[in-house]
Amino acid sequence: MKIGILSSGGDCPGINATIRGVGKTAIMHYGMEVIGIHSGFIGLLNKDVQVFDERSLSGILNLGGTILGTSREKPFRKLLASGDSEKPEIIKKNYEELGLDCLVCIGGNGTQKTANLLSQIGLNVIGVPKTIDNDIWGTDITFGFNTAVNIATESIDRLHSTASSHKRVMVVEVMGHHAGWIALYAGMAGGADVILLPELGYDIDKVNEAILDRARRGKPYSIVVVAEGIETPDKKRPSDYITRAIEAGTGIETRDTVLGYTQRGGNPSPFDRNLATRLGGHATELIANGEFGRMVCIKGDRVESIPLLEVAGKLKLVTPDHDLIVQGKRMGVTFGK
Repeated sequence: MKIGILSSGGDCPGINATIRGVGKTAIMHYGMEVIGIHSGFIGLLNKDVQVFDERSLSGILNLGGTILGTSREKPFRKLLASGDSEKPEIIKKNYEELGLDCLVCIGGNGTQKTANLLSQIGLNVIGVPKTIDNDIWGTDITFGFNTAVNIATESIDRLHSTASSHKRVMVVEVMGHHAGWIALYAGMAGGADVILLPELGYDIDKVNEAILDRARRGKPYSIVVVAEGIETPDKKRPSDYITRAIEAGTGIETRDTVLGYTQRGGNPSPFDRNLATRLGGHATELIANGEFGRMVCIKGDRVESIPLLEVAGKLKLVTPDHDLIVQGKRMGVTFGK
């Protein structure tokens, strides 16, 4: 068999470990041919590929980013003036001309949606879930999330020193447009006093009251962690609005820090390297068994798979009854309400 591998969407720690897991398993265990496709689905449109062998897949396990490059190309997005409606047909034609028996798509929600659509037009496709946001439906965890939480937690730890020294409120903005998994896990691990998530909403007056209550109890500084996707009245950057609102409402000096792209850069954690390796290996096993149109996933401690059709268009969001939220409230953490 001959398989192609591409990475699409935002970069993420662990993509290279996944490429290695898929490729080495395919070459060394199953005797398959493997090609890498550059720049996501753009590479399939342009036949921009390279042949992988065991040697070319060595030394990449610990590397951040992706050796294949990536893009946010969505071939099924129809723009009247661009000819995008022809792109799926071009991809199918190139898939056949390259002699591929399966395409492995490493990516987030948009990539899995595209993978499902490609499956529906006749391509053999396997999806591998990738995102630091941990919001892909159908899997307990995605690689990249652990690394991002580690980076965010270390940053919060460092900000405790400045906050306590200056008796300030420090607002830390982390990634998460629709899902607040990073904010929740890093906030709890970093000992945040207030954690604001897109799923739960917030009342700024309740936030200010919680901060003032801490001051009355002899705790003159606070750490506030906000996900970038929380709504604000002025539609500006959340950390900027929350910082100004807290300082105005409490009279306490408040500063903000935006972690931004640092959360998804750099080397993957050991946990993410192993998770990516397991997911990549299982993807190749599905190909060998002829089980296409599926996304590999983690359920508890097991690596499994689910139909891509079940994943497309869905998000895994934080719910109010999550045990970290319940426990946080018991310990005095404010979630904005």
